[in-house]
Parts: sequence; C-alpha cells; structure tokens
Amino acid sequence: MRSLKARADKPDVAQAIAEFWQGHRTQIMALMFSVAITAIIIIFRRELARLSTYGYLGVFLISVIGNATVIFPVPSLAVVFAGGGILNPLLVGLIAGVGEPLGELTGYLAGYGGSAVIENRERFEQIKGWMERRGFITIFILSVIPNPFFDLAGLSAGMLRFPVTKFLLACWLGKSIKALALAYIGSLSIDLLAPFLG
Repeated sequence: MRSLKARADKPDVAQAIAEFWQGHRTQIMALMFSVAITAIIIIFRRELARLSTYGYLGVFLISVIGNATVIFPVPSLAVVFAGGGILNPLLVGLIAGVGEPLGELTGYLAGYGGSAVIENRERFEQIKGWMERRGFITIFILSVIPNPFFDLAGLSAGMLRFPVTKFLLACWLGKSIKALALAYIGSLSIDLLAPFLG
C-alpha cells in the first residue's frame, strides 16, 4: 500500500520532460545548433584552412566560420587583410562584412538557448549591463573594433532577447567598417612592400 502511494506521489517523468521541451523548445534548438556548428568547425579544421585559396568565396566562408566559434579560432581577420592585398579591397570588405555577422549568430543563439558557459562572469555582467542600456550601440562599437569581448555581447544579446534583426544590423555596420579598413590596409601594405619583394 505504501509503495503504491509513493508511486502515485512521484511526478510523471515523461510528462515533465514533455512540458520542459514544450516550454523551452526554441532555446534548446538554438543551443543545439550553436554546439553543432562549433563541433563541425573543430572536426573539419584542416579542410576549413584551405578555404582561403578560393578568392571571394573563401573570404566569405572564412568570415562566417571565423566568427562562428571562439573554441577554434579561424584567422578571418588575416584572410580579410591578405585578401585586400590580392583581390579588390572594396569587395573583400563588403563580403566579409556580410559573412562575419552570420557567423556571430552562433553566439547569439547560444545565449538565446540560455545554457552558454561563461568563464569571465564579471566582464559578461558588465557587457550585459551595456546591452540592457544601449544594445544597438554596444553591438556596433564592439563589432567595429577587433576585440575578444564581442562574443560576450552576442551571448548577452541572445539572453536578453535583443531583436535578431537589430543585432544583425548593428553587427553588419560595425563589421563592414572594420573589414573595409582591414582590406584597404592590406591593399596599401602590398603596394608599399611590392618594391622590396622584387
């Protein structure tokens, strides 16, 4: 009799899981997508390094991939710099400016999923405070300056449910300015070094 009562008092695990899934489906899927992208980049890292030989397509793909994860850094800024010296710097900058925000969506989705692991909690709270007060400006400024803290802004944007369209617009504006500047610096550097390279 006591065991029957104990069984009746226990919550139905399957029902609890179903309710949790129903209430958090979007966040779970966003987190799974972010983890899957990171895993793919780590697994295929050698193949991804070869993308830089494919001109504008390589610039675009490396810009997306290089901003999709911080676990395995892909040298996207170096590719934009070098690409500006070899290809049309205006096109290189514009292409990277589109690719980089798309890659940053993985951080946004990880934050939206609500289960991101954050090592620098103090810095994250600071950036989250900036996002709460002036989200668009924070994303823009952190994306226009090369820095290691943009990922924290992307995570906090997702956690705060900052509109993804505003996130992408601010990110696109900032990263386009940065990529154009890098591509043109790369172009000028090649021109300056050409006489010494024979």
